[in-house]
Amino acid sequence: MTTTGAACRPGHIDLVVSGVTAVVLVGVVAISQMGGGFPPDPVPYLFAVGFGAVLMLRRRMPITVLTLSVLGTFAYYALDHPPIGVALPVFAALYSTAEAGLTRWAVGAGVVVLVASLYFRLREALPSPGYVLGTDTMSNAALVAAAVALGYGSRARAVRAAREREIAELTAAQHEREVELRIRREREDLSRELHDTLGHDLSVIALHAGVGAEAVGRDDETVATAIERIRQQSTRSLQELRRLVRILRSDPTRHEVRVLSSRSDLDSLVTRIEEAAIRVRSDVTLSPGSVPVAVDAAAFRIVQEALTNVLRHAEASTVRVRAARNGDVLRVVVEDDGRGVSGAGSTGFGLSGMTDRVRLLGGTVQTASGPGGGFTVEAVIPAEPRS
Repeated sequence: MTTTGAACRPGHIDLVVSGVTAVVLVGVVAISQMGGGFPPDPVPYLFAVGFGAVLMLRRRMPITVLTLSVLGTFAYYALDHPPIGVALPVFAALYSTAEAGLTRWAVGAGVVVLVASLYFRLREALPSPGYVLGTDTMSNAALVAAAVALGYGSRARAVRAAREREIAELTAAQHEREVELRIRREREDLSRELHDTLGHDLSVIALHAGVGAEAVGRDDETVATAIERIRQQSTRSLQELRRLVRILRSDPTRHEVRVLSSRSDLDSLVTRIEEAAIRVRSDVTLSPGSVPVAVDAAAFRIVQEALTNVLRHAEASTVRVRAARNGDVLRVVVEDDGRGVSGAGSTGFGLSGMTDRVRLLGGTVQTASGPGGGFTVEAVIPAEPRS
């Protein structure tokens, strides 16, 4: 792996391109000298090596390399050295310039080389005008076009690969953000459930504890009943707490299926409230499955939080709970006959969490205190929540 990666480094590639160009041109010079009757001369070989050596700068200074290659070609023929073609000495430089994204420079330089070569050869009429305009010009033009096309294609592939890497990185980053957002929402949901469930249960426990404490020494049966209800409520609370802790300890990236409290749990909630000597009038006209699970669970939590506030603050004797679907919305109303806003409370994490829960489903929560006392919580939730 390491050897392969090192061999593909840009510096190594440039060395290979430079070496191959120099070797090819040296070979062409040697063949031309032997076949054309030119006397031995080391200068053409120096030019051949120079054409290759300058390519070591092709990435950092592509235009400079192209300019030196074109001028070197003109100088080579001006000194009347053996023919090596006009496209071959600049082939790698044209390719490198196009690969660097300077396609116009490459095309322009190629045209200059071809036009200048054509002009001087026609003026000298060597070997013949027909040959110069035909085979010779076409072969040189094909080499120039191939060099530019190969460089442009290499550039396009590199740009496409870079964009694909960027897209992959952005996709991975977006996926990570989505996972983090999902985890954060899950934690927020769990914190709301923890507050809603345990807050209510502890309020019930505290109320029964107060009743038992007042009956100590006077009514042993009331004390025993209070203790038994505290035991039952604390057992349910511990079970709920263990369930939430298991979810928190689980893999946060794995979807956790949780059993949400819903309309079906309302009866047991009402029973616990009535055990605390508060009369509950329940008027819930929802059939099973009439609203989505998320809406059903949100409605239950609203009722639970409102009843918890009544237990803690309101000093109420009666609470009325109403829930009904009216067209495309679910309306939930909890009213008590307690002390009003100073008793039921209009601020705090409970009401804030309740409002957030309903808002996520596209609904609203309103609270109001009656002129003669009492407190009302009213929630309106779309029966089909927005996605």
